[in-house]
Amino acid sequence: MDTTNDQVMPPSRRAWWPWVLAGLIIAGIVYWLWSSNWQLSGAKSTNYQAIFLTNDQVYFGKLSQETSVFAHLDDVFYLQVTQPLQPSDPQSKINLVKLGNELHGPINKMKINRDHILFIEELRPDSQVATAIAKLKKDEMAAAQP
Repeated sequence: MDTTNDQVMPPSRRAWWPWVLAGLIIAGIVYWLWSSNWQLSGAKSTNYQAIFLTNDQVYFGKLSQETSVFAHLDDVFYLQVTQPLQPSDPQSKINLVKLGNELHGPINKMKINRDHILFIEELRPDSQVATAIAKLKKDEMAAAQP
């Protein structure tokens, strides 16, 4: 009695499982790279970025995890426009404000829903906003010195 033919699977049935295994491994690697925020560009920029949102707000800071559901923004600043109290003075004043001194007392970090980001711009170190941030930080450090 020959039992070798009963135990051997036809080649068409044996050939599919390595492909499934390879596909699962590749899918796992792609998911790991995506979820760990791996980027082809390499190191993150040390410059500040301007983040323009769908509600017409703009924040400045150090952006990370921009490919996750919530982008993380550290060292956050924003523009505040003050209107004159008297109509005779038509000049509005624009101030750069560091996040954290508001009434509700937030820490200087934000998580922004990626769906609400219109676009992101890298700021040059010599831009008006970047130099204003550097001046604010210098003044803050000087005030902290005894």
